[in-house]
Amino acid sequence: MKPIQSNKIRSKSFSKFFRRNSMILIALVLIIAALTIFTDTFMTKNNILSVMRQISVDSVLAFGMAMVLIIGCIDLSVGSVLALSSCICVTLINEGIPVAVALLLTLLFGGFCGLINGLIATFTTIPSFIITLATQQVFRGAAYLMTNGKAIMCYNDQFNAIGTGYVGPIPILMLVILVCLVFIGVLLNKTRFGRGMYAIGGNRSAAIYAGVSVKKITTLVFVLTGVFSAMAGIMAAARVYSGQPAAGEGYEGNAIAAAVLGGVSFNGGIGTAGGVVIGVLIIGFMNNGLNMLHVTSYWQIIIKGLLILLAVYLDTLRSNKRLHKKKVKNEK
Repeated sequence: MKPIQSNKIRSKSFSKFFRRNSMILIALVLIIAALTIFTDTFMTKNNILSVMRQISVDSVLAFGMAMVLIIGCIDLSVGSVLALSSCICVTLINEGIPVAVALLLTLLFGGFCGLINGLIATFTTIPSFIITLATQQVFRGAAYLMTNGKAIMCYNDQFNAIGTGYVGPIPILMLVILVCLVFIGVLLNKTRFGRGMYAIGGNRSAAIYAGVSVKKITTLVFVLTGVFSAMAGIMAAARVYSGQPAAGEGYEGNAIAAAVLGGVSFNGGIGTAGGVVIGVLIIGFMNNGLNMLHVTSYWQIIIKGLLILLAVYLDTLRSNKRLHKKKVKNEK
């Protein structure tokens, strides 16, 4: 009986996921179909692998952004943490520190940046938007100070292999995305910590009365977001063989758009890791397609801005629909 019940639960979970993300799945299919028809090279192995590498950094940042959005906060410093972490990692490697140790120290530094954001958000009444807007400038400025505004080249083949290497036919960067996806999926759906995140985002006051460790969870979520931002910085540096203080500028916009397009609510309490992946794929394929269609970068910036606006609008519609359903249910 247990295997049958388990299969039923999985079936219900999948059907709920597809219902919740039906619109963006349709959008993704339409984008893929259109680009396959209007370009000759979109649906090729080399191009698909290239897109997967390009969206790897955005994917990891979007996972981190999704976590803070689920608890009803936001982190605008992720791009700056990415840049500073990439510079720190390359500097450590160039100083002769073993790659594995340099990676671990970089991830710990990212967690420290997130800890700063989390402690301020937890123990003050300053909105997370303002906190991370300020730390965004601090971390970015630190990256420029550290490098004197110049890129730091890295010639370590072991490190650079992270950005260009393969495990069998699969790029290492894709494997990192898969590991992050599994980690976030398990964290959100299978742990008490994840349930606490949804509770905080759904109703912070109710979560406090229910005994949820709101301060602890909020702080740790920001720490995890910092770690994911540092991981994205490592991936970005390995892709271009250098740590760059200007890296990640504007990436927070892509992360927000991907998360919200993927069904994560700006109001908190709602979101899935799988939905975030779909949002990232939409943005990645759209960027790739616009380049193939020779759309200028200026128009691409405008389109991205409109996409973020659309994502927020769709989130507003979803929130209003949920509120209406709750109201009707309460009236009954």
